[in-house]
Amino acid sequence: MINKNMGKMICLLRKEKGMTQSDLAEKMNVTDKAVSKWERNCSCPDIYSIPKLAEVLDTTVEELLNAQIKRENNQADEIMNFVFIGVGLAMGICITVLSVFKKIEVDHALTMLGIGISCFGVYFY
Repeated sequence: MINKNMGKMICLLRKEKGMTQSDLAEKMNVTDKAVSKWERNCSCPDIYSIPKLAEVLDTTVEELLNAQIKRENNQADEIMNFVFIGVGLAMGICITVLSVFKKIEVDHALTMLGIGISCFGVYFY
């Protein structure tokens, strides 16, 4: 079964290669509209064209079908996620503690809350 994220995978790999939808379409002998539909998950590439698509996008058929990319910087991504969650939680805890002891002004609390929410937003993006 083809994963719903296959379109995102195709789009990401295409952009990493510096190709437009038209460039990919030309290499795959399809229209740019077909590539657009693939990337929006409105349709999927023909089963017989998936090996060629994997070759053009410099990935494997398995990774393409599983919509997974093995990246060397995966550890850096995990560290950044940990930092964003940590800062978001720290801001929330800090606001709570300082509010209980009435040691924070409203405008400072809102600023800290904004920073915390922004960190969670970046993490979930």
